[in-house]
Amino acid sequence: MSKDDDIPPPPSPEEISRKLSEFMKASFGDAVSFSTITDDMPFPMDEMGEDDDEEPQEDPSERFKNIFEFDYFPRDIKAHLDRYVIRQEEAKKVLSIAVCDHYNHAKSFKRLEEDRPDKAKQIEFQKQNVIIVGPTGVGKTYLVKHIAELIGVPFVKADATKFSETGYVGADVDDLVRELVRKADGDVELAEYGIIYIDEVDKVATQGEMIGRDVSGRGVQTTLLKLMEETEVSLRNPNDIQSQMQAMFDRGGSGKGNKNTISTRHILFIVSGAFSGLEKIMKQRLRQGTIGFGAKKENTHLDANAFGEVETQDFIEFGFEAEFIGRLPVRVVCEHLEKGDLLEIMKSSEGSLIRQYEREFEAYGIKASFEEDALQLIAERAAKEKTGARGLMTVCERILRDFKFELPGSSLTEININRDLIDHPEQALSRFKAMDKGFSGSKIVSELNSFRRQFREAHGLDLAFEQDAMQALEELSEQRNMSVMKLCSDLFRDFQYGMKLVQNNTGQQVFKLSREAIEDPDGYLSTLVVDSYPERKQGKAEEVVAEDLPAGNDGEEE
Repeated sequence: MSKDDDIPPPPSPEEISRKLSEFMKASFGDAVSFSTITDDMPFPMDEMGEDDDEEPQEDPSERFKNIFEFDYFPRDIKAHLDRYVIRQEEAKKVLSIAVCDHYNHAKSFKRLEEDRPDKAKQIEFQKQNVIIVGPTGVGKTYLVKHIAELIGVPFVKADATKFSETGYVGADVDDLVRELVRKADGDVELAEYGIIYIDEVDKVATQGEMIGRDVSGRGVQTTLLKLMEETEVSLRNPNDIQSQMQAMFDRGGSGKGNKNTISTRHILFIVSGAFSGLEKIMKQRLRQGTIGFGAKKENTHLDANAFGEVETQDFIEFGFEAEFIGRLPVRVVCEHLEKGDLLEIMKSSEGSLIRQYEREFEAYGIKASFEEDALQLIAERAAKEKTGARGLMTVCERILRDFKFELPGSSLTEININRDLIDHPEQALSRFKAMDKGFSGSKIVSELNSFRRQFREAHGLDLAFEQDAMQALEELSEQRNMSVMKLCSDLFRDFQYGMKLVQNNTGQQVFKLSREAIEDPDGYLSTLVVDSYPERKQGKAEEVVAEDLPAGNDGEEE
């Protein structure tokens, strides 16, 4: 045996990773974990990462390519937003223009950088970062989210209240930029053209009378203003042990010169907040000199007209650094939503809460329908909540909570939501429970309703099981030791073909299934198909006439 044979082979990357993972766990406990970085996942997944079962995402390189083929006009973006957000016309217009200007510049700069790099370095561009002022529930987040989806760029949303100045307790503001890389599936270049949206930014405004270091106010503003202009952010958090260990492992293992910083030059920042009290500051400035008992009491509601009077100095007095507010040159207000707006949201928005409730009831095999008078009353009550569109969820959840608890698993297949139900939910629920034909709470009904829903989605046909059919299914399920879902799939595997023929012949949409359909499905379907043909119906009619004729008539001569 040679001397070289005594030397053990070098450890594999997997073995090194396992040893490091054991070391991290022994040293720091379960609070710290270690994972390797693969080529198809160059950025670590955090606790909020997507599940492995998630549908395959679009190739990041294709999305990156689409950014530089940006060809939207402002009116195109606004038309897209009109599908989801009701009202807020000025906000949609301002955001559409800012986004188009931003990505048109990114496209032209990229081309110039490829053709004439020296000329590209001389280009000056002030980013059109946006500040949105408006109360809760008026669609601020919705606007930004759907813009990002339309363009195809990574989008990160966070609340300003969870951040602190680097080095203090709280999240690092730089983590927002790192999160863009994760949302871009590790594509750093794609992340450098993403959108960062920070809500509740008014909560980091400082107070003039504060004594000592304000780590969650002025410190956060200082860090954010650097990000909003142009800076380089490390891919690894310098204060995170796991990130630093991972960086050491990457450098030692691959030796590749991968990019380890992210430029914020082309990242669009949009911030928002309610800014309660800003209108008072603005109006106090405008009313200077108008004091005493004769001073007119004005409405303090900050609408579009009033917001037109807001100046940079008002934001500074509110508690923002001049440099910070200066990085947000585009400013717009989202207005308070009234009853009519909330009604329109339920009826017209593609993201309507009503559609959501219909889907939730449908999951239990129950078709929910909302009448106009019910929607009117829901909108009226939601407006009193003073929480914008979020009030719709508050009202609906309060009213329909018991219905979603009691009705699933019953034999009921429809629920009509009208004004009477909204006004007297307990009495309405009692009536629905009285209509239940049995099987209440039964898993059989739940599975049967799920099968009906799947059959309708797959074939566009509705099945209605009569009481005796449900009883037969329960008996057969016990005999064969088979779930109702599997039993129906076997019994009605090819029913859609025959039912389509019947539908073409008669226009029938709903098919009622009796016990006969369970005991002899093939014979039941054959009879159904034969009876649907016009000539068959005519033959049956002639047979009936013949039976009614007096005896001997069929032998008469002409």
